[in-house]
Amino acid sequence: MPEEFNLSQMERETEEMLKIRYLTKHNTVFKRTEGGFVSLYVGEESYSRIQVMRMFPFMEKDRFLSVRSVGDKSKEIGIIENLKDMEEDTIKLLREQLNLRYFTPVITKIRSVKEEYGFAYWDVLTDHGECRFTIQMGGNAVVHLTEERILLSDIDENRFEIPDVGRLTPAERRKLDLFL
Repeated sequence: MPEEFNLSQMERETEEMLKIRYLTKHNTVFKRTEGGFVSLYVGEESYSRIQVMRMFPFMEKDRFLSVRSVGDKSKEIGIIENLKDMEEDTIKLLREQLNLRYFTPVITKIRSVKEEYGFAYWDVLTDHGECRFTIQMGGNAVVHLTEERILLSDIDENRFEIPDVGRLTPAERRKLDLFL
């Protein structure tokens, strides 16, 4: 038998979903778990593992951070308006988590780019060493953040950045012609 529609319950759930809760140093406690994850206590609520995401990852790296539960039904717990307003140990802990999530090596030299069967195979040097990766042609594997700044996402969802195409050599820029 189908569950009966309950308008008042739906309104309460909608109101709860639309409510923004700001997380501050006064109403939260973030802790590192034994497994290296981060847990959160907000008043009487506790979350054994959380994830932190930037709402504006390219413009506001330390502002408007969404703190979410982890799992199939992940939900937003709250928003940190400005990371610098948190306690020093919390800032360090959350920056570690953000650095893991948004690890984006900067490409310093393009050795080669070969296209074959709808994929591009890259061999590059980055600020973290040499790297080979594959992107799928088309779609959103190459995103132009500005006229000069490019973000590449490989088939494993790793990200790589070219902060200024103009600083590449003419030979390297020719290798990018397919993507510009």
